[in-house]
Amino acid sequence: MQGKTILVVEDFDDIRDLISVWLRGQGFRVLEAADGEEAVESARRECPDLIIMDLSLPVLDGLTATQHILEIEELCHVPIIACSAHGAREWCDRALLAGCAEYVTKPVDFDALGIVIHRHLSAPTSPARGLSGS
Repeated sequence: MQGKTILVVEDFDDIRDLISVWLRGQGFRVLEAADGEEAVESARRECPDLIIMDLSLPVLDGLTATQHILEIEELCHVPIIACSAHGAREWCDRALLAGCAEYVTKPVDFDALGIVIHRHLSAPTSPARGLSGS
């Protein structure tokens, strides 16, 4: 997985930094965005291998940003992992309907996140969608 690029979309600096530092420690190249609009532009420009998307974002929410990203032909195959503090099943369902490949909850369980990332980056086709995390 080393050398793969992951875009981390999170409006809280501390959380974004924590996830980014952990990903870099795992050997990933990390891009960061603080809002949904910035995420769409960064994804379009950089074509990441995977995106970790918060759902509650300023400017453009994570669900809408996910839909916009997946409408871009070059990015329609990129797995987007929703990462949110909203633990209710309704939020997971909404994320999956928007096109997210999987849903993990905050606080982030890095062991579980690592499994999810590995599954999506090593899968030749789109894996089953589901709920992960604590």
